[in-house]
Amino acid sequence: MLKIGITGQAGFVGKHLYNTLALFQEEFEIVDFQKDFFEDEVKLNEFVSKCDVIVHLAAMNRHNDPHVIYDTNVGLATKLVTALEATKSKAHVLFSSSTQEERDNLYGKSKKEARELLASWAKKSEGNFTGLIIPNVFGPFGHPNYNSVVATFSHKIARNETPTIDVDGDLKLIYVGELVDEIVKEIRSGESKDEVLVPHTSESKVSRILSLLEKYKSDYQDNGIIPELDSRFEVNLFNTFRCYMDIANHFPVKFTQHTDPRGAFVEVIRLNVGGQVSFSTTVPGITRGNHFHTRKIERFAVIKGKALIQLRQIGTKDTHDFYLNGDEPAYVDMPVWYTHNIKNVGDEELYTIFWINEFYDPNDPDTYFENV
Repeated sequence: MLKIGITGQAGFVGKHLYNTLALFQEEFEIVDFQKDFFEDEVKLNEFVSKCDVIVHLAAMNRHNDPHVIYDTNVGLATKLVTALEATKSKAHVLFSSSTQEERDNLYGKSKKEARELLASWAKKSEGNFTGLIIPNVFGPFGHPNYNSVVATFSHKIARNETPTIDVDGDLKLIYVGELVDEIVKEIRSGESKDEVLVPHTSESKVSRILSLLEKYKSDYQDNGIIPELDSRFEVNLFNTFRCYMDIANHFPVKFTQHTDPRGAFVEVIRLNVGGQVSFSTTVPGITRGNHFHTRKIERFAVIKGKALIQLRQIGTKDTHDFYLNGDEPAYVDMPVWYTHNIKNVGDEELYTIFWINEFYDPNDPDTYFENV
């Protein structure tokens, strides 16, 4: 079993990598990292000495003074090299650099010099080093005004604010889940590679990204329609947008119920995308679910009985509790990386309709069990 430490464990990419590695508990053991380790030589040395693999993600991306970015990023790499030398580590070190390496800015320069420092350590110590040169990364839980323009746009649009475009350039992008897959692949290979150019998986003008996000806001957040998603990029962008909504106050969404002497009619879902619809009954006191998805889009619609639907973002403790009643049919959608369940809290059988945007594939179920 490989013992893996992630500097920047609590950051955008670090959190996704941490959560993904945790899915493979028979293969990887995660060595906990805290931000203050870089300010304490003893703690940093202790951390380094425990690791078979170190993924160095800790860095500063933005600051009003570019020299602070440069000093911080080179300084972090220098401290890590000092700890590697002090502990005589033979760890495989992976470093996240940026395609901005070749640009004339201090951020790109700091990334290139940090990569070269770690590569030099590996050559001197007979350690392993992999330098990943990464394009623009986007995905759920990125920090607006810091990690990516997608995070900034999504955050503002979900809150009815109006984003602005400074430069309508072409962006070469990679979804954070795809980047994590590349990192895990390099961890498993164990090979030294000073430069690995991580390929972008999509390309888009800034204005197109803004247009798509505004469409998701109009279709989905305002009207409950699952929009047309023509590519894996659009699925990833839509899942990213959903995580910036005010989930606690948006759900449950009540259906419009049409009644007449014959009974009632409820329109459950409007789709501009395919998928699979299922139906279940649940006896009182029984809980279904307690799992999460990393890519699937899913809706739970309660049409009869009383239910408690719970959601919790992986890696956090706060739980969203939504009470639904078939007397007022409503739905809750499941964001990616939120474990969720549904419990019959009434005295009669619970009727639920489930929709998911892709057919169930037992060889690739994208379903991971964790209690809410």
